[in-house]
Amino acid sequence: MLTCVVNVSEGRRPEVLAALGAAAGDDLLDLHADEDHHRSVLTLVGEEAVRAVSRVAVELVDLRTHTGVHPRMGVVDVVPFVALTDASMGDAEAARDRFTRWLGGELGVPAFRYGTGRASLPEIRRRAFVDLAPDAGPASPHPSAGASAVGARLPLVAYNLWLAEPDLARARSLACSLRSPAVRALGLAVGDAVQVSCNLVHPTTVGPAQVYDAVAAQADIARAELVGLAPAAVVTAVAPRRWGQLDVSPERTVEARLEGTRPGARRRDPPPTDP
Repeated sequence: MLTCVVNVSEGRRPEVLAALGAAAGDDLLDLHADEDHHRSVLTLVGEEAVRAVSRVAVELVDLRTHTGVHPRMGVVDVVPFVALTDASMGDAEAARDRFTRWLGGELGVPAFRYGTGRASLPEIRRRAFVDLAPDAGPASPHPSAGASAVGARLPLVAYNLWLAEPDLARARSLACSLRSPAVRALGLAVGDAVQVSCNLVHPTTVGPAQVYDAVAAQADIARAELVGLAPAAVVTAVAPRRWGQLDVSPERTVEARLEGTRPGARRRDPPPTDP
């Protein structure tokens, strides 16, 4: 089974978020919206919903009027396909490649592939349209939708730590100290507060507890925030007494959401060929 964690550059308009959720239908496992980041993270199953959500996002969101804390280069900013259960990385890469061609051909949005053996997501953000050409679609950004990074990867955890003191320099310093092959981190000003915003790339090695404790050793933390869902293995690795502190729970895992799906909402097979 494949999941896809689509990052859309819209987090403020309820009517647009409702339209994105409706487009996903029964394949939507979770929708996490953030007004300050002006970004939403939709956890989807399969490939069909990813195309439906992307079509609606490109129709309803205009990057030219977008303001928000989170870095972005497109309306459908990041589209990572993740292999679960009986799916392989090869399956995720095949889905990535199908979607890349569809996005560039059907919607005219330039798409850059990332994953094993390719440029990383941070590299794409730095190099897109400078010395790195899209893998599909036009050679320049779409006027209103920008460009997209489409990947194939293992599960990761998006995780934010809000500092008690709104010191942006400290947040940036802490983010720098956390960065490693297992953690990507930024220090961001979010309204009147600041946060250390992390992607835990290998969350079973360096998970929420380790990142929380590393930051707490140097600064007071106001609260933690899990963005979207986490793999069950990441949550069960945390002592239950810390679930509240770390903002994790067994109910907020991909596996729990899949198990809670209605019997009538069985997942459709991915499209085997491009349209």
